[in-house]
Amino acid sequence: MAGNSAGSCPDRSTEEVPTVTKARKNGLYREMSGELSAVMRSGWADTELRDLRPVEQAPYAARRRAALSALFPGERLVVPSGGLRVRSNDSHYPFRPYTGYVHLTGDRSRDCALVLEPRPGGGHDAYCYRLPRDGRDTDEFWTGPTAELWTGRRRSLAESERELGLPCRDIRTLPEHLRDTGTPTRVVRGHDPELDAAPGVDAERDAGLEEALSGLRLVKDAWEIGEMRRAVDSTVRGFTDVVRELSRAVATSERWIEGTFFRRARVEGNDVGYGSICAAGEHATIMHWTDNDGPVRPGELLLLDAGVETHTLYTADVTRTLPISGTFTPLQRRVYDAVYEAQEAGMAAVKPGARYRDFHEAAQRSLTERLVAWGLVEGPAERACELGLQRRFTMAGTGHMLGLDVHDCARARTEDYVDGVLEPGMVLTVEPGLYFQSDDLTVPEEWRGIGVRIEDDLLVTADGYENLSAGLPRSSAEVEAWMREYAG
Repeated sequence: MAGNSAGSCPDRSTEEVPTVTKARKNGLYREMSGELSAVMRSGWADTELRDLRPVEQAPYAARRRAALSALFPGERLVVPSGGLRVRSNDSHYPFRPYTGYVHLTGDRSRDCALVLEPRPGGGHDAYCYRLPRDGRDTDEFWTGPTAELWTGRRRSLAESERELGLPCRDIRTLPEHLRDTGTPTRVVRGHDPELDAAPGVDAERDAGLEEALSGLRLVKDAWEIGEMRRAVDSTVRGFTDVVRELSRAVATSERWIEGTFFRRARVEGNDVGYGSICAAGEHATIMHWTDNDGPVRPGELLLLDAGVETHTLYTADVTRTLPISGTFTPLQRRVYDAVYEAQEAGMAAVKPGARYRDFHEAAQRSLTERLVAWGLVEGPAERACELGLQRRFTMAGTGHMLGLDVHDCARARTEDYVDGVLEPGMVLTVEPGLYFQSDDLTVPEEWRGIGVRIEDDLLVTADGYENLSAGLPRSSAEVEAWMREYAG
């Protein structure tokens, strides 16, 4: 990371030239001379971009805003993008905007807010509040907290208007605007401290706005489905990369697997959609293992749960469990095939008009029957499933909505999500698993430390579903053949 004081020239004496701005604490330059300030403010070209076109999703985002507008007549709605969060001292986590803001604008910028202002005759006017470019008539462009010379060029307000198809205003004027308490206002809170401090806070009202934003994402439009395909296709290539380099992971650790998939995500997309789970051996029994620092040993299994996030921030979410040596042992295959059969049962239940819970219940029944047959859960299977006894070994639910968030639509109304029905355009995961913990004395010793999950991304269609991640093998025989082809 660059320091704040490039070069090695000594400071000019404050007696020689009047000073303008102080540097930050412990910087190598004590103060800025007036001469330097004048030099820095002059000689800059006009870089305004005048031939920008709207982003692809602009017309879709406009329709989403119209749908949101219809839900809250007469109310002002404020949806922030969020800003940087400190990782340590003056370094920050990589920025990722609030999902609801992205969905309604197609924008990935920080320190912004979408505001829907109610019109007297009904409906709303939409505005995007954002930081304008730093002018060259002050020192802010190279010394300020958002200095473009340090962090990169921002879009001007006029450029942003052309890209987003929205009138844009200076974000620094928004807090004052919100002091107008004559208009009922809802704010998505927790993303912008200054907007959180706006007067008229009503926690219940604001929660209703976030609930509505989640609900709007339950059914994907045609443009979103295209982005989901891109995310999944890149993810398939990332999994193949891992198989090709698996021998190098054996010589190093799970970190090699993590880095291999991350390279694909960064080359073809924005990032990984969530922390990759690269779990070898007994780590495969830990649902959210993300340390990824363990050994990769032949004879054991590797559970890889990872997804590429596109440049527009839609993510895939796929899991495969691989025999590190290239061939399942008889016991590993037995467990794997049980999970495969459960996934088949779950996927068969995905169709329009079906209850959302149907695929989960079908997969859980299948796994429970196997666990009872193996003597690991007391039967009969129907009773065990009703009591949830299988959850000792199945742990989680069998899937979730997918889209801009890996667990998309999480704040939608329960009656529209888990208690709702499937519709064409919904995208969800089906991901049953069996996990036998290394310290579980209720299972035979040779079962302990085995974890298997198979996860695919399904698009609900008019007559059933499409498996978007079908490019990856699923059955145990297909997985072994795939590994022979790519791992050698």
